[in-house]
Amino acid sequence: MTDVLVLFYSSNGSVRALAECVARGVETVEGMRARVRTVPRVSPVTEVAAPAVPPSGPPYVEARDLEECAGLALGSPTRFGNMAAPVKHFLDTLGGEWSRGTLAGKPAAVFTSTSTMHGGQESTLLTMMVPLLHHGMVLVGIPYTEPDLTTTKGGGTPYGASHVAGPLGDLPVSDEEKRLALALGKRLAAVARKLAA
Repeated sequence: MTDVLVLFYSSNGSVRALAECVARGVETVEGMRARVRTVPRVSPVTEVAAPAVPPSGPPYVEARDLEECAGLALGSPTRFGNMAAPVKHFLDTLGGEWSRGTLAGKPAAVFTSTSTMHGGQESTLLTMMVPLLHHGMVLVGIPYTEPDLTTTKGGGTPYGASHVAGPLGDLPVSDEEKRLALALGKRLAAVARKLAA
């Protein structure tokens, strides 16, 4: 089996739900497996360090996850049209991986969740792509051959999967959003499989 790293940060569960759909999409491709990981919270004030292992859910990402993966799906909630601080902080620590070319030539995809329809989904996805381009990754989006991309009333863009969670974060991922996230994972895994061969 070849692993695709599905790496995310989720504060209210919406990005985690998308990550699960992306992971299911990855695993529809023969010979491919999703390796689901998360990043710890960051704080603007000094406080006790996060536990080495999260109390629940996927484990924290490690350098070997990046080395061993054949592709990367990166997910974050939107914060003022940009990725959340924990994802940015993690990316900022990858100087060594950048200099070694750990991710160069591997495919990548991005996904996000916002509170509102115009809450910065596309700008978040685009800004998440920039560091991945610096790492030499090959970006994969969602083509308009996916019918849900033209009919969705919620999330979903050609730049990556997305979800509109509502102002209280209580809207579940819609069927269209789930299918688009699944399609993104499947496309990423298919490209990773071809590039690995």
